[in-house]
Amino acid sequence: MIKEERRRKKRRKRILIVLIIVGAIVAAGAFFVLEVCTVRDVEVEGNVLYDDETIKNTVLNDKFSTNTLYVFFKNKFSKGEEMPFVDSVEISVSLPHKVHITVYEKGMLGYVYVDSMGQNAYFDKDGIVVEISEKKIKDVPIIKGMSIDEVVLFEKLPADDVMLDTLLNITRSLEKFELVPSSIDVSDSDNMKLKFGKITVEFGDEEYLNEKMTRLSYILGELKGKKGTLYMDFWSPDTTDIVFSEDK
Repeated sequence: MIKEERRRKKRRKRILIVLIIVGAIVAAGAFFVLEVCTVRDVEVEGNVLYDDETIKNTVLNDKFSTNTLYVFFKNKFSKGEEMPFVDSVEISVSLPHKVHITVYEKGMLGYVYVDSMGQNAYFDKDGIVVEISEKKIKDVPIIKGMSIDEVVLFEKLPADDVMLDTLLNITRSLEKFELVPSSIDVSDSDNMKLKFGKITVEFGDEEYLNEKMTRLSYILGELKGKKGTLYMDFWSPDTTDIVFSEDK
């Protein structure tokens, strides 16, 4: 009986020691999570349409968002608050107190104003409507000369196939050459018109598209501060004259 009692006491002592150790580990972990993993520094990159503060306030949007681990796992396992013109947001933790937010905005090559909806339909390189909004985004050209009655989010612009292909070819080429017109008029596919500030470019059709864009990228730099019309509609490898008519 005495030996058995001693064994029970030793067993209880071992269990107590294990519980104390486990409790200490849990307490240390809790201290680390609650006190060390505190958000003190937030970096934001990839954002153009929204400023850093707007992104921070959208991501860190509840009372628990002062903890870096909470912010990380919340973004990992939940979709989070949606933002117009933002495709996704990626969160990483580089230090216990540092959160890095990478913003992936929707690639928009242009927009069409849909009169019946009173909204702008923004489309990507494939002609897919990625956002519908009343907002006008800087450095995204408006497309003129297209009659669109209705659009559906994440579906193709409901336009004539030939006209849509022409539009996408011109907008992709403009993006490639980093040229940002304020408007693109495709009402006449044989002579599309591009507007760059006070310069109107009569571009012609999409034949020799790459060659004409190369020349346009050089010429626009020479026309800064001027007003008038640049005629490129008859350009070809055989007819290389490009005329600028300045408004007086």
